[in-house]
Amino acid sequence: MRRQLTFLRKDMSEKEKSEPSMVEDANANKASSFEQLERIPEQGSPERIQQERSLVRKLDMRLLPTIFLIFIMNYIDRNGVTTARLKGMQDDLHISDIQYATVIAILFVSYCPAQIPSNMILNKVSRPSLYIGICTVLWGLTSLLTGITKNFAGIIACRVFIGLPEAAFYPGAIFLLSRWYTKKELAFRSAFLYAGLLISNAFGTLMAAGILANMEGKRGIRAWRWLFFIEGAITICVGLNSLWLLPDYPHNTRWMTPYESRLAQVRLSEDAGEADKDNEEESQLQGLIMAIKDPKVGIFAIMTIAQLLGLSFVQFFPTLTGTLGFSTTVTLLLAAPPWIVASVICCLNAWHADKTGERFFHIAGWWWGVILGFIIALSTMSIAARYISLFFMACGYVGFAMTLVWVSNAVPRPPAKRAAAIGIVNGCGNIGNVMGSYTWKAAWGPKYHQSMAISLGALVISTLLSLVIRQMLVRDNKKLDADEKAAMEGANRARVEEAARLEGITFEQAMERRKGFRYLY
Repeated sequence: MRRQLTFLRKDMSEKEKSEPSMVEDANANKASSFEQLERIPEQGSPERIQQERSLVRKLDMRLLPTIFLIFIMNYIDRNGVTTARLKGMQDDLHISDIQYATVIAILFVSYCPAQIPSNMILNKVSRPSLYIGICTVLWGLTSLLTGITKNFAGIIACRVFIGLPEAAFYPGAIFLLSRWYTKKELAFRSAFLYAGLLISNAFGTLMAAGILANMEGKRGIRAWRWLFFIEGAITICVGLNSLWLLPDYPHNTRWMTPYESRLAQVRLSEDAGEADKDNEEESQLQGLIMAIKDPKVGIFAIMTIAQLLGLSFVQFFPTLTGTLGFSTTVTLLLAAPPWIVASVICCLNAWHADKTGERFFHIAGWWWGVILGFIIALSTMSIAARYISLFFMACGYVGFAMTLVWVSNAVPRPPAKRAAAIGIVNGCGNIGNVMGSYTWKAAWGPKYHQSMAISLGALVISTLLSLVIRQMLVRDNKKLDADEKAAMEGANRARVEEAARLEGITFEQAMERRKGFRYLY
């Protein structure tokens, strides 16, 4: 450790000798800037704890409700075709069961590959609030236009184009959260965001039930078309409001004071031992290359493909509920409670994960609940038992809600690499949804035994891969425990220097603090 610090000090002194005037000017500027900034209390002190609580509360009150509402509309718009199918969309557009499966799957042709460049763009732009808000308006408009389609080609075009702006939201929202919250705050906030998806499955079916039951033939328009018109218009309004409600980054959010902005940056630098910023030489392309070379990112991606294949029933949930034998309206009403229960459990699970710092069991454990649900559904056609199995299936998404959180924890720095990693994992992972679009064939209903067997096998594979990731992180932490120099070797000098500047401490003290960094598994 002393040799490493001696080397670093020597390196700094050599730079100072080569460029004395520049160093003197920089030091003078830093000194004057520190004089102007109010001192941030020591980490863990009562004053500091109170200030952090105030900052997080202010952020929570504005950021979380906005992304929660956007996510509700995100999945309502995406899954509108599944509810519209129950009221004649498939017959009106003259599409077969195979073509309907293609309508479901084609969205991911644009949605999956667009996520990686979208997150790279998001890390580059200075106003993520504008980027996400505009994308929300665009997919709302595309959803609205789905209501005027006349044939298979028209709805395919809408599904392709809705995937492009939607690709910006979920991985982008997770990345935006990771720019504000520490690793032990991130799981609950991400789960709150994802609860919007789960609630959307409940709220979306309830809203669809009302529209489909009461709007049939109004102004000579079919009810399923009104469904797209109304849901798309709501999304456009939400997107326009998010332009000013969402924050940007800690250093440039307009509704944060300069002190709050600095405190937000200090919290993140203390969390990882380095400032949460890219250096000048770290381009978005280099971040992508670093993410691709990291074996954990590849395993995460394959794990997510298997996971989403196992959870692909979500695209056919109203259809599965329909196998209980009730009318369209009752079917949609029965589809809501499993998702309401899942959303509550999602937040409780993430809260406990943040409390304990554990990740693997809080993610993979819920997949075995889905497997139990499949086993129940495979073994009986009893209405009560199959309805209970739907609750177990819905709770599988409790684990998925924390997948990108785990990615963010496992790939903390630099932000360019983290943004690319989140985009790769979620973008590639949604290939599982494409595959899943063809595994729930109408010909296999109403029992869907083959579909459930495929999903069950996929969840077993994803569990094994998540165990591999856990053991890799355990191994990395053991290296850090055994050799304090390992923490030094992984440090980026420029980011540590920035962390020291933000925290108002020396470079040596910042390096000492970095030794406490550990991965969450």
